[in-house]
Amino acid sequence: MTLLHTLLAFFVALGTLVVVHELGHYLVARWCGVKVLRFSVGMGRVVWSRRFGRDQTEWALSILPLGGYVKMLDAREQDIADLPEADLKREFTRQSVWRRIAIVAAGPIANFLLAILLFAGLYMHGVPEPVPTLRAAASQSVAAQAGLRAGDRITAINGEAVQVWSEVRWKLMQLVLENSHGGQAVARLDIERANPNGTGKLLDTVRLPLSSVSSNELEGDFLAQLGLALARPPAILGKIMEGPAKLAGLRTGDQVLRIDGVPVQDGLAFVEKVRESAGKSLALQGVRDGQPFSLVVVPDSVADSASGKQIGRIKVEVPLAPEMAVVGDGPVGALAKGAQRTWDTSVMTIKMIGKMIVGQVSLKNITGPITIADYAGQTARVGLVSYLSFLAFISISLGVMNLLPIPVLDGGHLLYYALEILTGRPVSERFGEIAQRAGLGILMALMLVAAFNDIVRLMF
Repeated sequence: MTLLHTLLAFFVALGTLVVVHELGHYLVARWCGVKVLRFSVGMGRVVWSRRFGRDQTEWALSILPLGGYVKMLDAREQDIADLPEADLKREFTRQSVWRRIAIVAAGPIANFLLAILLFAGLYMHGVPEPVPTLRAAASQSVAAQAGLRAGDRITAINGEAVQVWSEVRWKLMQLVLENSHGGQAVARLDIERANPNGTGKLLDTVRLPLSSVSSNELEGDFLAQLGLALARPPAILGKIMEGPAKLAGLRTGDQVLRIDGVPVQDGLAFVEKVRESAGKSLALQGVRDGQPFSLVVVPDSVADSASGKQIGRIKVEVPLAPEMAVVGDGPVGALAKGAQRTWDTSVMTIKMIGKMIVGQVSLKNITGPITIADYAGQTARVGLVSYLSFLAFISISLGVMNLLPIPVLDGGHLLYYALEILTGRPVSERFGEIAQRAGLGILMALMLVAAFNDIVRLMF
């Protein structure tokens, strides 16, 4: 059932992005007066089709579900010798270079517009996200040595305000990526922290070195590597089920303060300690209804379905959700935020590609359909907001990838037209054929790398 859910989420996402991309080409082609012969979702042999409209355009579904295309009246692909003059005027290569540029660029632009609208819709709806309040960092971590403490709330990075945790991650990621060799990048964090005398908040600024993080590590949890983590609620117990917790005498509302004499930072620390203590006695100290208590609990040893290792479990609910804030705006503000998010993501993607080309970022960051399908399934299970955010990011990636100056992609055709503008004549057929073969080779190589990375991720 999980596999079916993942496949359904993947094909809905892929179908949406392909249709939007090809609709961009189709609508601008029609607007420029070019005759469209076929609009296909999927590649290869047509398995279903219907003809509509004045031009009797064929709307088709093809056998291979990865991709799609818009087939226009084109002298390079069809014999146009017997066509009437009215149709010859609507042939693609007879259009001005600027119209051809508009038609080719319309596909990627449609993907960017979709991302803007999706982000804007999410901002208008309101997106719940964790507030950037910090958990205590390990004493040897970069964050601790920079002076960050438990309970500090990040309010700005290098003078730019941040409201939620995703903005903190995004801005730090940009800073790491902008610093070519990892080197001397430093983030200036404006923070709010509790006043030691118990009244109000203190404002402070901390300089956080980012040299310990390289561009290759951005896909993982690089914030944890710096010692940055979200604050979690205290270890206050929720529902107690039949099992070790109930047998030991724990009750709902108990707050665990120490385990074996060691202070418990929060609920997450409590859960982690229990998980690593399968079959071992744990001496708990805490507070119940304002009074101290002490007792001993022995976690059951159970197999973890994810790792296959034995972990401890006492069958009690412990709230772990961080403090949340709803990020939202009106229609105009939401559109502005959506456009800014799309722009920032596009720039980030281009920088990552550039660093891959020069070897500063590993090719392991290239992902293929298996990984995308996995993410589609995961986000769909989390909820509609996560799934739509995923769809927006993939739409941006599709738009950027199609604009790369690789023959067979939209960007390759745009490169041809740019050369035509500069030289005053179209590129030769011979040059075009050689470039197409080279572009196809590059594309196949990228697909093989992506497939290899997908398989490695799946196995390990």
